[in-house]
Amino acid sequence: QTFHSLGVYISLQQAEKILQSMDKDGTMTVDWHEWRDHFILNPLENMEEVVHYWKHSTVLDIGECLTVPDEFSEKEKRTGMWWKQLLAGAMAGAVSRTGTAPLDRLKVFMQVHASKTNNMNVFGGLKGMIQEGGVRSLWRGNGINVLKIAPESAIKFMAYEQIKRAIRGQHETLRVQERFVAGSLAGATAQTIIYPMEVLKTRLTLRKTGQYSGVADCAKKMLQKEGIQAFYKGYLPNVLGIIPYAGIDLAIYETLKNMWLQKYSRNTADPGILVLLACGTISSTCGQIASYPLALVRTRMQAQASIEGAPQPTMLGLFKHILSREGVLGLYRGIAPNFMKVIPAVSISYVVYENMKQVLGVTSR
Repeated sequence: QTFHSLGVYISLQQAEKILQSMDKDGTMTVDWHEWRDHFILNPLENMEEVVHYWKHSTVLDIGECLTVPDEFSEKEKRTGMWWKQLLAGAMAGAVSRTGTAPLDRLKVFMQVHASKTNNMNVFGGLKGMIQEGGVRSLWRGNGINVLKIAPESAIKFMAYEQIKRAIRGQHETLRVQERFVAGSLAGATAQTIIYPMEVLKTRLTLRKTGQYSGVADCAKKMLQKEGIQAFYKGYLPNVLGIIPYAGIDLAIYETLKNMWLQKYSRNTADPGILVLLACGTISSTCGQIASYPLALVRTRMQAQASIEGAPQPTMLGLFKHILSREGVLGLYRGIAPNFMKVIPAVSISYVVYENMKQVLGVTSR
């Protein structure tokens, strides 16, 4: 079943042969010690198939989409399984982002408008948005947020493959530190190319009723009024935010997974999907906490560019201004709705991902 889920088709006889090669006591079940001894004592040319289940067992999209891209085997690239995995991931991201769009819009609103004086909270913010534009207004900016998943995933995947090749050569697998470097660079490449869509998302999210008729109208008005540079406002804090996010996310995920295995995996080598989901959720949340101030500054810079005659501070200038006026807590405005959307986003994206894989024939599970 596991081989089939990886796109490697073996017969029942072959499966029995593999089991017999590990099974010492003739029970036709393989316990942890037999599994461990088999891989320690038998020389292997390629461990890729063994660890493959781990890599594709979970996909998380919590709307930030800065995690290190997945790696695919040569067989998956040849058979076309890789694009099906990417498509399933993109669909999962689209549904989970749409499901949590009101919380995402609220986060952006609080990043830009919340302060010590107005004391905007979750319920007050949602109520204000509904009063201004009705229930449908809660999904403003979601269209472009979903649209940018596909190009971002594709660019990140291609860039990651090229950077991986440059670091390790054609067939080598990356170590954790190298995955962090390659993932951060791939993320920065993707963000550089799709960043204008990020700026448009913020503008459309914050827009008032009737301000823009759609994405094209918003882009046209920005170009006419502010010029091409408006599409790269807040670019520096955005790219800088990728490094702590990807680094912390990857390091914590690997650490938690290994800790669980060492402590609880006496009888099994597979931690199970719930453990991997928990590791992924905790690591993504920690990555967000570290990079959140940079995300807030990015959003403020994007928003202030739209106000005529408003000062256009630099990244450091805005950091100093927020710290002097509101203290460290000011750098975390809007983090409450951001945390509120993590568990529903992870749950939706996992369910959709698993179902999409079955529809596309990626897995037999």
